[in-house]
Amino acid sequence: MATLLYRLGKTAYRRWPIFIAGWLVVMIAVGGFAAAFSKPTTDSFSIPGIPSEEAADLQAELFPGAQDAFDQATVNVVVAAPEGERIDQQPYADAIAQLVADISTGPDVPETLSTKEGQDAVNPVLVLEQRDAGQGGRGANAPPADEAASDETAGGAPAGAEAFAPVSSDGRVGVITFDFDVQTVTDVTPATQDAVLAAMDVATESGLQVAANGQGMGDFGGPGGSAELIGIGLALLVLVLTFGSLVAAGLPIIAAIVGVGLGLSGVTAMTAFFDLSSSAPLLATMIGLAVGIDYSLFILARYRSELEHTDDRAEAVGRAVGTAGSAVVFAGLTVLIALSALSVVRIPFLTIMGLAAAVTVFLAVLVALTLLPAILGLMKSKAFGGQVRKYRPTRDQDNRILNNGVRWARIIARRPVVAVLLVVVGLGALALPLKDLYLAFPTDSTASPDTTQRQASDLLGDAFGPGREAPFQIVVDGRDLASGERADAFAAVVDWAADQDGVSAVLDTAQLQDPATAPTGPVEGTQLLLLPSSGPDDPATKDLLEQLRAGESAIESASGTDIGITGLTAITTDVSDRLTGALPLYLAVVVGLAFVLLMIVFRSILIPLTATLGFLLTVLATLGATVAVFQNGAFGIFEGQPIVSFVPIFLIGVVFGLAMDYQVFLVTRIREAHVHGASTHEAVVDGFRNSARVVAAAAVIMTFVFAAFILEPDPVIKSFGFALAVAVLIDAFVVRMVLIPGLMYLMGEKAWYLPAWLDRILPNVDVEGEKLHRPHLVSRNAEESREKQPVG
Repeated sequence: MATLLYRLGKTAYRRWPIFIAGWLVVMIAVGGFAAAFSKPTTDSFSIPGIPSEEAADLQAELFPGAQDAFDQATVNVVVAAPEGERIDQQPYADAIAQLVADISTGPDVPETLSTKEGQDAVNPVLVLEQRDAGQGGRGANAPPADEAASDETAGGAPAGAEAFAPVSSDGRVGVITFDFDVQTVTDVTPATQDAVLAAMDVATESGLQVAANGQGMGDFGGPGGSAELIGIGLALLVLVLTFGSLVAAGLPIIAAIVGVGLGLSGVTAMTAFFDLSSSAPLLATMIGLAVGIDYSLFILARYRSELEHTDDRAEAVGRAVGTAGSAVVFAGLTVLIALSALSVVRIPFLTIMGLAAAVTVFLAVLVALTLLPAILGLMKSKAFGGQVRKYRPTRDQDNRILNNGVRWARIIARRPVVAVLLVVVGLGALALPLKDLYLAFPTDSTASPDTTQRQASDLLGDAFGPGREAPFQIVVDGRDLASGERADAFAAVVDWAADQDGVSAVLDTAQLQDPATAPTGPVEGTQLLLLPSSGPDDPATKDLLEQLRAGESAIESASGTDIGITGLTAITTDVSDRLTGALPLYLAVVVGLAFVLLMIVFRSILIPLTATLGFLLTVLATLGATVAVFQNGAFGIFEGQPIVSFVPIFLIGVVFGLAMDYQVFLVTRIREAHVHGASTHEAVVDGFRNSARVVAAAAVIMTFVFAAFILEPDPVIKSFGFALAVAVLIDAFVVRMVLIPGLMYLMGEKAWYLPAWLDRILPNVDVEGEKLHRPHLVSRNAEESREKQPVG
């Protein structure tokens, strides 16, 4: 491995025009394909085989016109009069009528809303007037009066139907509900949303409070750019401090930008073949930018180190790529394993997200191994130009570099047991909040308080109850019954659903149909709308879903029907459960494959074992900190909300890859010293001498890059940014800088134990460059060996 990469780096340095031109051709080709064939991203989190998806299939079979819950571009424009007033008072009534009229002229608005009759149908003021007149609040958004109902309100509508009405009981809050006329929700354009927002701004001049939410008003924009720029800016500052050179500081940034740019083009091109989550490009950017800078940083730092031992720059580049580049390859492989292994859990959207991030990591490795050496060939002696400080490291009496890495390694060596115990106890304490972990998908009720989505959600919850935004759809199939028996069977299912604890209201959607457009043939099934008493992110809503499903068999037997429960809330709950159940399998696959890979790299059993245990401590502590700060709202940094369902499994994959990065970069330098004759104790010190500063710089850069994404409005990206920033700090500075050297000191020479039979089976990849010509290492360690020989 080292010899092959040595030749690759040396060739890229000498033939830099060919390599740079090749990368330009690839960028143009991939970018052109992405521009020509890419498709919109999607926010569908469906998983084939989960109960809610099977119910959705039944719904589509019974009602061919029904649209998938994730594809509905629903808009709820919520209007609220000041406290103590009603929306049918002036000037609010006229402002709402004008608001509906303005919305009807916008793009992608359904044709029915463009007519006067359509506008009247969604105007909550008219519904309120009809309700006051005793007409039951009939309208497109409210059920008609039902004189045959046994349980009726004074207004004539079925009891509980007020929960579905477009106007609150006190007349203060109204809802204008419609769907954009698009095929899927991701077809909604910013111009379409802006037209609605502009109409809302005009309505607020009357004194109304106006806000909008629903899937049609979601944020479908790509990366805003501010997080990336902040991360890059802070990374550049760290690189300047690390190299003391403006030019050298810019090289890893350039390499990372090329890798991320090409990676995003590749991810965009993937949409021609797969449905891609709208979060995937941001996650790919976050991870690709961090590892892209780090991988180039390690090779560039090794290049500077090799220049101390040779004046041949091509030779120095070859050695840097052969040694540090080998570590980059295996570090990248651990990340690729962790991300690609997401496919084994058979969750389509998570698989595609993992592959999208893996593309950027793979490109980051290729850029570091080929483009960076080519750029160094272009720059020649100017690679470390623009110096802001001279590189004059302090040296000891043996002319070796004496830096903080050496001092820190010697501090750990004095009390290794204390260091190990402090890490285990401290990280264990940090993991304690993990017991309160609650997973859910982001909703409008968990959006930032300053967004119109959150404001609309709060208004709806206060006026109609929190369950208004967490409806379940119960699909009832009566095809096995005689046509004359179906009405009673459907009514029995309604009664069963309404009798469940935690149910606010149940409504048969057949009541909402206009008799003029209702089907004339036999009714084979129906759909029920069920509103829970709790909100979409409340654990009680999940409990209600489990309760309903537990009683499915009994009501199916009693009524002779087949039923299924679906809807956005049911689907996201099922997805969360599947993700949680997939964690053990995913951990087993990732840890198992990476353990084998690390045995190949380090020729040891104990070092991969300690690396894996350190990773588990990092993950537990990171999740504990995320629950404390992000879910429980500790320190008031974030408003408390559930952890996004796929954050833990994706976090485990990414953190495992990044943790193994630091393990590979640090311990390969330790093993490099050991295979050239140093004892384990001296090898640890030598490894810290040569890599601790660079690993620390890489960790700080990663932390800045990830932390910058906390500024993104998307709760998925925000939680990922926070969790990954915490994970890097813990793993790099606590686990790899304290726990691992402490354990290696305690293990001594046993750290490198590998059974002879296993040594014969495992391939020898020479990550440390043992086969490369390194005269300065050979002579130095030979001299040390002579000094240790007993006299006489």
